[in-house]
Amino acid sequence: MENVGKILLSREDIERRVAQIGAEIEKDYAGKIPVAICILNGAMVFFGDLVRRINLPLTFDTMAVSSYGAGTSSSGKINIIKNTDRDVAGKDVLIIEDIIDSGLTMKTLTQILKSRGAKSVKVCAFLDKPSGRSTEFNADYIGYVIGDEFVVGYGLDYDGKYRNLPYVATFSLDKGEKN
Repeated sequence: MENVGKILLSREDIERRVAQIGAEIEKDYAGKIPVAICILNGAMVFFGDLVRRINLPLTFDTMAVSSYGAGTSSSGKINIIKNTDRDVAGKDVLIIEDIIDSGLTMKTLTQILKSRGAKSVKVCAFLDKPSGRSTEFNADYIGYVIGDEFVVGYGLDYDGKYRNLPYVATFSLDKGEKN
């Protein structure tokens, strides 16, 4: 794994922060039954860890959205590859995402779910990269704010690889692997 660089977030750091976010969400949604929507594939690891920390009767759904392709920066074009299976009308929706970069994907998905009649739509992102914003968007829950580096691990990938790393690290194509 020559391309994996400095570890930014250890497994222990991540576990601690996920527990904190879970407690916040549990408090905010007390008495409700939110629909937790996992944004595939990047948020799967975070989603699994997070929902086990929320002691509420959640329902689950998934969406697959692409804005990166095989590159290391957002293309600016949003493609919905897999839509929700559930009707969200009248429901409190919590979108769980791996990283917010340009903000375009989350802004678009939030608008789509609101247009489908969702009672409320909140976004929980494991990572937030405000330096990459091309549109105004702020998540309701954020694990960590990071700088402009490209990162992998804990669900985040480069060309489908490195999602299984139990930590988050910088990634560079300058060290060997070229696709």
